Amino acid sequence: MPTSDSGVVVVGGGLIGRVTAWRAAQRGLPVTVVQPAASDAGAASTVAAGMLTPATEAAFGEEPLMELGLRSAGLYADFVAELEAASGVEVGYRTSGTLLVAFDRDDLAALADLHGLQERLGVAGERLTGRECRRLEPMLAPSVRGGLLCPDDHSVDPRRLLRALSAAGGRAGVSEVSDRAVGVLSPGPGGARLGVRLSGGRTLPADQVVLAAGCWGERIAVPEPVVPALRPVKGQLLRMRGPEGEPPIVGRTVRGLVRGFPVYFVPREDGEVVVGATQEELGHDTALTAGGLWQVLRDARELVPGVSELEVTETCVGLRPGSPDNEPLLGPTRVPGLHLAAGHFRHGVLLTPVTGEAMAEVLTDGALPGYARRFAADRVDAGASTGEGQWN
Repeated sequence: MPTSDSGVVVVGGGLIGRVTAWRAAQRGLPVTVVQPAASDAGAASTVAAGMLTPATEAAFGEEPLMELGLRSAGLYADFVAELEAASGVEVGYRTSGTLLVAFDRDDLAALADLHGLQERLGVAGERLTGRECRRLEPMLAPSVRGGLLCPDDHSVDPRRLLRALSAAGGRAGVSEVSDRAVGVLSPGPGGARLGVRLSGGRTLPADQVVLAAGCWGERIAVPEPVVPALRPVKGQLLRMRGPEGEPPIVGRTVRGLVRGFPVYFVPREDGEVVVGATQEELGHDTALTAGGLWQVLRDARELVPGVSELEVTETCVGLRPGSPDNEPLLGPTRVPGLHLAAGHFRHGVLLTPVTGEAMAEVLTDGALPGYARRFAADRVDAGASTGEGQWN
């Protein structure tokens, strides 16, 4: 727990950093967020589509992660109400559910397997025929074979969510430093203190430090190798809209499989629809490519042919921060006072409420809550950041 006014320094101004800062400030901790004036190209929080879909993103072997996602999804309604009241910013929370559809027979078989997993975990999902899918979403192609309706998988606008968290944090007393963190100084002999070294040469003393810088966190020098290699997973997507005044081309989030490739449509209240996204393991590459956009549009058009008539208003590239086991890294490391809140991969928006809850608890009480202990940051050994470590 903090012992002075130095309090907590959170490195990273994305959703995970902002929710950690806000929740910690609500518990009475002095908090400072360190974020460069210009965000890193490819920052995930401003590019993400905002799907809150633990049921439709479920995968075999990821059951504990799915359970964490379900917990976070269950927090969202109250979280949004509290955040909007605290910030005065609406976050575009939509509760119309998610429809997952299949293009061909193999895709439909994959959906049947997913439905079996959902049933075993007690997650709501209803199998639909192609005709039933088109009744819900008339713009779907006649070739759609069938689908799954998941009524509890919702969506939010991450850009609005980020603005709301920033405003709520400011009102709760969170301070802001516009600079880039380049290193963490650990306590040591001679009275040396924990702190964050900035690119401008200044050092911010701290009682506790939280690294929440996404896939750029490993570039920050730390006293011991406690930050594993967080690989960037590139995603290219488009933001589109129809004629002014008309509703989005789909009425709810529509996720699809097209010959095994995933594609999604996420509508906004203002008529925008987000269409994406690729998954490319290309390091920190943020180049927008014809091939990437073609893949997204090719598959999107197979499911919703009318997408080809929409206006493209923005193209985006984001870098999802993937940990070695694709699960988040939360809480204390071996360096006293240094914590991680990173590695959320595809689930950063979904896991925002539960991460804020867990990190606030560890910053005030010193330990992660029971439901988050599987995702403890110290589950990796000292060689992880060089690629030689083992997961415990």
